[in-house]
Amino acid sequence: MKHGKDRALPKSDQVDSSPSPDELLDRIPRVLLADIPTPLQEVPRLARTAGLTKLFIKRDDQTGLAMGGNKARKLEYDFAEILNQGSDVVITVGGTQSNHAVMTAAAARRNGLDAKIVLGGPGVTEYQGNLLLDVLLGAEIRYLENDDRNDSLASAMEEWAETLRREGRRPYTLPVGGTTGMGALGYVRAMRELAVQLGPGPSQIVLAVGSCGTFAGAILGARLYMPEARVIGISVSRSREEIAGRTMEVMAESARILGCEVTLTHAGIESYDCYHQEYGVPTDSGREAILSCARLEGILLDPVYTGKSMAGLIDLARRRILDPAVPTVFIHTGGLPILFAFERGFRDLAQCTMIQSPPRRESE
Repeated sequence: MKHGKDRALPKSDQVDSSPSPDELLDRIPRVLLADIPTPLQEVPRLARTAGLTKLFIKRDDQTGLAMGGNKARKLEYDFAEILNQGSDVVITVGGTQSNHAVMTAAAARRNGLDAKIVLGGPGVTEYQGNLLLDVLLGAEIRYLENDDRNDSLASAMEEWAETLRREGRRPYTLPVGGTTGMGALGYVRAMRELAVQLGPGPSQIVLAVGSCGTFAGAILGARLYMPEARVIGISVSRSREEIAGRTMEVMAESARILGCEVTLTHAGIESYDCYHQEYGVPTDSGREAILSCARLEGILLDPVYTGKSMAGLIDLARRRILDPAVPTVFIHTGGLPILFAFERGFRDLAQCTMIQSPPRRESE
């Protein structure tokens, strides 16, 4: 009989020493960019307006990087890879008021790298909102006027990257929204954080969906850490079918990195595409949601992302698509600077009376 190291354990006694997805998540390198954990804030007045028993806002607008937002969590993983590859310049793409673009520029500067951005949309006459922050961060911008299609932006980014390579630079290209399987791990981690804050039991988690990375990470993270949670996406740009397809692709990539299996069909991804008209264009319901959140809870949303997704949450609650008895969490994905690019859309609300100052005395 063999003893010691040579002794084989009976199959029933063997211990699986392979790391769990939780252990793997902690082993994957990341560059610290976000101020986390972010607060989970209960908003009772907004809950009553929507007809919900309990409503919370996960304040990922307070992650700190470039005035905060969800992208900080994702960029932590992306920048670990960027630095590991020895890149000296980061290029990314987005619409005029892209949160991802400005936060990528801020993350690049924090790590001593150059930032270049390809943006697209209506012609720019003023540098406001996130576009102003891009300028302050020193990001070089190439602008595709009246063209914000993802394929056009990606093509322009790759062309720019090739030019930089010929010049001896080492560019790293990030896709729209920073949506990669690695980046989505930021929201797997966020769901682990939320599970501790909210506690066990059923919940409903609502968030804006654009490029699908945050949504994919939230669904996968909920599977791992909040198995009774229902994750609901409110589209700000894509059709429901596009969201399902892209979310499954990103989730599969993230699951491979973590070494876990995910069984999910298109029908298992819950999203709604009826709360936007086109990307970047404000809606009436979004404006009302912004005003409700500001005036009832003192929390600011934006017209491009969070205003529309909060409008979706309120409507789903009033239509009882959300269960009023189940705690609901709105993930605030950021976008505060965008508000200042849409000043004209709120100017009519100003309660401002111009008064004349009394004349100064000669002795003054």
